[in-house]
Amino acid sequence: MDSSIKEEVPVHEEFILCCGVETQVLKCGPWTNLFNEQRANRPKLLIFIITGNPGFCSFYVPFAKALYSLTNRRFPIWVISHAGHALAPKDKKILTTSDDSNAQEIKDIYGLQGQVEHKLAFLRTHVPKEMKLVVIGHSIGCYISLEILKLAPELPLMLSTLEAKK
Repeated sequence: MDSSIKEEVPVHEEFILCCGVETQVLKCGPWTNLFNEQRANRPKLLIFIITGNPGFCSFYVPFAKALYSLTNRRFPIWVISHAGHALAPKDKKILTTSDDSNAQEIKDIYGLQGQVEHKLAFLRTHVPKEMKLVVIGHSIGCYISLEILKLAPELPLMLSTLEAKK
């Protein structure tokens, strides 16, 4: 039995208004707002997980925690739900940003193209432009990641896919 005490991985849950729709974001690590970090303390890379269907972040918590630990806690790991797939509990505050309050509503936000635009809007609003991104997509999240690459070639993205082992 391992006698060393393992430090708990910090996981912060937020519900934000992105493109006018409630969105759950789980964040592993101490970085909850990358814009508030002083440039010297800001991580150089964000690992961003786009869920498969049904789009629930909680399914990915064990994976996110393991990944955070395996990267020696150097990089934040964020998991985003699909637009409208997770509702905030009544006692939970829904965060808004000044950028989102003026966000153009996306036609068919709950459709596939709307989900792509939703993730892209989140990245543009919540992640500094100079931050490198590793995007991990699971199932439909892979497709969304590839579409983001096409629509936003200016984003410094690297892609990875999650596949179930047989």
